[in-house]
Amino acid sequence: MENNIKFNQPLIAGNELKYVQEVLASGRLAGDLSFTKKCQTFMEQRFGAKKVLLTTSCTSALEMAAILCNIKEGDEVIMPSFTFVSTANAFLLRGAKIKFVDIRPDTFNIDENLIEQAITSKTKAIVPVHYASIACEMDKINAIAKAHDLFLIEDAAQAVDTQYKDQYMGTLGDAGTYSFHETKNFVAGECGALVLNREDWIERAEILREKGTNRSQFHRGHVDKYTWVDIGSSYVPSDLLAAVLLGQFEAMDTINNKRQSVAELYRQCLQPLADNGYFAMPIVPEHCTTNNHMFSLYCSSAALRNRLLKTLNKHNIQAVFHYIPLHNSPFAIEQGFNQQPLPVTENVADCLLRLPMYPGLSEQSVLAICQVIIDELG
Repeated sequence: MENNIKFNQPLIAGNELKYVQEVLASGRLAGDLSFTKKCQTFMEQRFGAKKVLLTTSCTSALEMAAILCNIKEGDEVIMPSFTFVSTANAFLLRGAKIKFVDIRPDTFNIDENLIEQAITSKTKAIVPVHYASIACEMDKINAIAKAHDLFLIEDAAQAVDTQYKDQYMGTLGDAGTYSFHETKNFVAGECGALVLNREDWIERAEILREKGTNRSQFHRGHVDKYTWVDIGSSYVPSDLLAAVLLGQFEAMDTINNKRQSVAELYRQCLQPLADNGYFAMPIVPEHCTTNNHMFSLYCSSAALRNRLLKTLNKHNIQAVFHYIPLHNSPFAIEQGFNQQPLPVTENVADCLLRLPMYPGLSEQSVLAICQVIIDELG
């Protein structure tokens, strides 16, 4: 076994270094150059998206989506509490109030059956988060959004290249967002993307992304000079990041297959303990696919989770828990966003244990991790 098994380690899978050298040799390191365009085209073609814009992060993409929804002071936005803070911050920055909804105990996604009761006359948008790359129940969520004339923004940070009923995550709402942070499946360091599924949002999104200018139209020859026409910020990443990302995209199937092999080995080794009720392993509904973004154990109790976490760390295995629910955070309490208990969210947060998961994780290491767990519970 390795002396220290990391929780995550990005894989340089193909042409990443070659492409970075090409960018450096070109003398042009800014964004929206050839590698940025190639990445965007790749996603549009593979995922069937109307338009994809590479951004500096998934956080940036969420911020752009909040602006496109025209979120204003006093509007309410519905989302799960079991998510990263960026999901909430993007809408808070526009003045929204966050309404947290509990999650399902199987997929840890927002409970679609609880959304409607959280809707008020002030509700403006629903933001489902596809946790661990497993899709939320988008048919019902879409129906609710349409019935109440609400925007639907998918936080698909973890769900790049996964499907719900043969449609790719990020393409099922008004807009979707992806992350290519170094902890994700396909990495560029710090980078993200905004998926636009409405034709009427594309032009404004390009303007927001270019600091509020019509620079994109200028480069296409649609205007003779570019100028300030709207609000915006610096959401365009360097072509250096896009060069790394294109190398990852070209190896997407290889990366997916390696992660699948790791997940299958975990399942094979740990199934007897799951059958004995110690924990549940990730559930993938039949109508969904997964990119195996993480491999988690939903332990039967918080005490068991903490016991396993301590034992694994003692063996230099970097296992971790996940989110502290946003509604229980100091800021949410101060702002009055913790309107009611969210029992499933709180239990999952207390009992979830995430095991090391990355495409370069060796079979020997997976077996060693499983043996530590087996020995502890045996």
